[in-house]
Amino acid sequence: MNKIKKIDEVMELIKDGQTIMFGGFLGVGTAETIVDAIVKKGVKDLTIICNDTAFVDKGVGKLVANRQVKRAIVSHIGTNPETGRQMNCGEMEVELVPQGTLVERIRAYGAGLGGVLTPTGIGTVVEEGKTVLEIDGKKYILEKPLRADIAILKGSRVDKKGNIWYSKTTRNFNPIMAMAADIVIVEAEKLVEVGEIEPENVVTPHILVDYIVEGGER
Repeated sequence: MNKIKKIDEVMELIKDGQTIMFGGFLGVGTAETIVDAIVKKGVKDLTIICNDTAFVDKGVGKLVANRQVKRAIVSHIGTNPETGRQMNCGEMEVELVPQGTLVERIRAYGAGLGGVLTPTGIGTVVEEGKTVLEIDGKKYILEKPLRADIAILKGSRVDKKGNIWYSKTTRNFNPIMAMAADIVIVEAEKLVEVGEIEPENVVTPHILVDYIVEGGER
């Protein structure tokens, strides 16, 4: 199966109302070419799951600025004032999740777990409306798994089968999200032949990747 697709072909998979995970940390390791194509397509009412909403003009922040996001599940929004404005005006729902809890909830879905137990947030607004369990005298919040219709990753090197290597901190949330979505699309900064990535350097194996888009350096 040829996983390499043109950007217009993968855009056919992006639809109104979907839940989409985006790798990245303040835009580092985010698939900018695909984000730009989603902005251009103009799909709306998206639920996005990502570490943050980057900046107004970078990463998923462009989707927020274009009013395409209905709900954001993130660990912080401080670098994008438009996210805060829309949240405070009731134009967009924002679920703030402690960063470690966020990544564990994503990992839990990929691992087939029913949730994770964490003490983070006990005694704060984080625990409101959630199940709290006491184990060996200590309280834990039951945090449920997170899944998406589509996960959009960014790989520094991607071979033609879909094996991915990430450079330095671009790795961030990308590998975890590859295991928590029905469809996984990777934007390749550099597309290489099979075998050019040493097996021990493969972080996300090709079995998890459905489609590849050539994005180039951004």
